[in-house]
Amino acid sequence: MLMMGKLGTMIHTGRFLLRRFSEPPPTVTPSRVSFHRYYSSKFTSLVSPRVSPFSSLFRLSALSSSSSATPNTRVQVDSTEHEVVIALGSNIGNRMNNFREALRLMKRYGIHLTRHSCLYETAPVHVTDQPRFLNAAVRGVTKLPPHELLTVLKTIERDMGRTDGIRYGPRPLDLDILFYGKMRIASDKLIIPHERLWERSFVLAPLVDLLGTAVDNDTVAHWHSLALHPGGIHQAWERLGGESLVGEDGIQRVLPIGDELWDFTSRTHVMGILNLTPDSFSDGGQFQSLENAVSRVREMISEGADIIDIGAQSTRPMATRISSQEELERLLPVLEAVRGMPEMEGKLISIDTFNSEVASEAISKGADILNDVSAGALDSNMHKVVAESGVPYMAMHMRGDPCTMQNEENLQYSDVCKDVASELYTRVRDAEISGIPAWRVMIDPGIGFSKRVEHNLDVITDIPKIREEMAKRSIGVSHAPILIGPSRKRFLGDICGRPEAVDRDAATVASVTAGILGGANIIRVHNVKDNADAAKVCDAMLRRRGRSKG
Repeated sequence: MLMMGKLGTMIHTGRFLLRRFSEPPPTVTPSRVSFHRYYSSKFTSLVSPRVSPFSSLFRLSALSSSSSATPNTRVQVDSTEHEVVIALGSNIGNRMNNFREALRLMKRYGIHLTRHSCLYETAPVHVTDQPRFLNAAVRGVTKLPPHELLTVLKTIERDMGRTDGIRYGPRPLDLDILFYGKMRIASDKLIIPHERLWERSFVLAPLVDLLGTAVDNDTVAHWHSLALHPGGIHQAWERLGGESLVGEDGIQRVLPIGDELWDFTSRTHVMGILNLTPDSFSDGGQFQSLENAVSRVREMISEGADIIDIGAQSTRPMATRISSQEELERLLPVLEAVRGMPEMEGKLISIDTFNSEVASEAISKGADILNDVSAGALDSNMHKVVAESGVPYMAMHMRGDPCTMQNEENLQYSDVCKDVASELYTRVRDAEISGIPAWRVMIDPGIGFSKRVEHNLDVITDIPKIREEMAKRSIGVSHAPILIGPSRKRFLGDICGRPEAVDRDAATVASVTAGILGGANIIRVHNVKDNADAAKVCDAMLRRRGRSKG
């Protein structure tokens, strides 16, 4: 198609609550509001700062051979980078795959993505007889001027199967420019911000995720100034209902796992521990045989486990690091056997490793989640492996490694919850920049890792403080599922006078109860039966209070 750009340049483009990503095409007639919808009326162009008249044209290199996207699109490029926010929506086909491909193509077209919102499954508006939408937003930088960016996004939409259809109707992909640098734009092709942006909860929820409660730069300050409220975007969201809308009003925050959407806020999920090591602090050596391991998994599933976390490398204090080969020899036979168990239908498998080679092999053999106690700090290739795999990533807080984590220098905190939140957020940001979207991240504050007794107690009892501290820099990351893993750990034995790990189950129940009531979404435990019961009681209490988790 032909489109007139800003300067008149001609531009040519040739038991989990799980739900399926894929939705069948509906039988409907008439798109959700597109924030860069074409308007028949003319607007005076209001763009500041101006796009440089000396912008150059360049030819984009061919996309991958597997993509149907136009390989030789000519677009105008400015010499200055601008920070942008782009909203995504989809309700036809494999919605998550549509998002993945859209992100890949955006990167190919010169949009460098820096932040991702949470994922939201939302009810359709106006035309309700159609599948539910998946909504998100991304933040990035680009040298494409605004109208050229619009051209690129429209090209991506078309190549993903978007056609002119019913207004407010179904579509495989919807890409909308919410903000472009410090510009306010009104032209016959593009309006930023759209006049109805502030009315749309399915857009404001992911938009807010891309921000922090603290304003991080002048561009973000400008975005807040465009809101219709003195309190900026945050106040606009709160006036619609804010967090009270999530779980209500047709909006559900979800996390993608495989081809499903995981509703992680509805109840506490139980992760059962399966150690295949000879030297784990609690049950080392008990489940090294395949028969014993499978039997233990079957037992944990019957007791209420939602996730089985399999580890073949001990992370107890002073544990020796084994080779990748030895870790895989312990892990893969059990993983393959567990994956094939009929009892695992509807359950998830997590792999506890900080080794990227092991992670890659395990994911290829069917692991659903990668649980990394170092959050990538002990293997520089881990984030790349997880980014390419598409699996959710559990990032845990730890200083040093298992041999050094309890050294005196690693036990110094000014405020343990604030420090843990800040350090863990840094690791999550590294993961995000490496290509792991925030909507695939789960966090673990690392109880028992680089912490004294009092530090562990503070973390368990003040999870809201960790979320609040993270929210200063990223509201989206602050909403990530939080896992706590105090099970049978030494600090419980120190408090209760129980030197043997197996005697700390009652103390574990007490600690996970406090954590769940404080907002933990997942508990990682050895004794599944008793802790699953505790989780059910806690969830019932939270429902009575009318509180959601995350």
